[in-house]
Amino acid sequence: MRVLNYLELSSQLDRSGIGTSTDQQRAALATTDVEVITSPWPEPTVSGAAELLQGDGVFRDYDVAHCNLIGPGSVAVARHAKRNDIPLVLHSHVTREDFAESFRGSTAVAPALGKYLKWFYSQADVVLCPSKYTKGILESYPVDAPIRPMSNGVDAEALEGFEDLRDEYREKFDLDGMVVFAVGSVFERKGLTTFCNVAKETDYDFAWFGKYDSGPHASKAVKYWVNNAPENVTFTGWVDDIRGAFGAGDVYLFPTKNENQGIAVLEAMACGKAVVIRDIPVFEEFYTHGYDCLKCSTDEEFRRALDLLNRDPDLRRRLGENALETAAEHNLDRVGDRLVETYEDVLDGSFAD
Repeated sequence: MRVLNYLELSSQLDRSGIGTSTDQQRAALATTDVEVITSPWPEPTVSGAAELLQGDGVFRDYDVAHCNLIGPGSVAVARHAKRNDIPLVLHSHVTREDFAESFRGSTAVAPALGKYLKWFYSQADVVLCPSKYTKGILESYPVDAPIRPMSNGVDAEALEGFEDLRDEYREKFDLDGMVVFAVGSVFERKGLTTFCNVAKETDYDFAWFGKYDSGPHASKAVKYWVNNAPENVTFTGWVDDIRGAFGAGDVYLFPTKNENQGIAVLEAMACGKAVVIRDIPVFEEFYTHGYDCLKCSTDEEFRRALDLLNRDPDLRRRLGENALETAAEHNLDRVGDRLVETYEDVLDGSFAD
């Protein structure tokens, strides 16, 4: 079986959730009998994608088309697939809900995006999404295609050696004591204001490892906090080795407002870190309060959770050990099996969830 696993704008999405998920799909498929190609045409260019929208152009041969984004290149692949009876898998990494509060103007654009996503995803033979929560969101649009939840998984092997970078990254960013940290692009949707407000009420060192936009696309919240960070908050910007973030940090704080799954949470768990997350619906299907994480709803609850973990190292250790077990349930072998099953089902025309 030859499968196109396509991510347009891949260089710009390096280390984003979408980029990481796509990389993990390909790593998972590498252990199977599926032959993967990553571009639908010999020379992938933006101009070439635009030209292909007007017709078939020159496409490579593949048995199944699997697209991970929603732009013009993916539209071109979808149209080619429908014209040539090639099974089409569209991966829903983007929803109207999680697009809001990401960039400047994204909240205003989100309703129109929802209409586009309804049209785009409805072309699929099957839509993959990271969670049952996301499936419910897509059904509410409604998307007129079978929808199958499938974990993004976590690449634990790629994180091996994170402990060896602890001293280097703590020294580099002047971090000490119990370090509270986050990983990923800095967005208000991911709980930026809560992260900073909680930091102001504590004496712990906080670090957000990930790039942030200070230009015209940055939201007001990102511009404000990056330029007015509390004294105990460090925004590192891009880091060369993301393993250093998991080495330097002790408690992963993720007060996000909306997620389709949250790959960085699984990465923190795969490193045995204690995790504190917001109590939102998507996390109900993956994590259990008091077992592999602590769930909070208000700034005060987040602060109390951090104080508890600081006072009780044994609890921190137990949460981390249980988190390791949870992360193991999302290993890439399972992702690979689920992908192969999906490709076989679209080729056979059967779509059991």
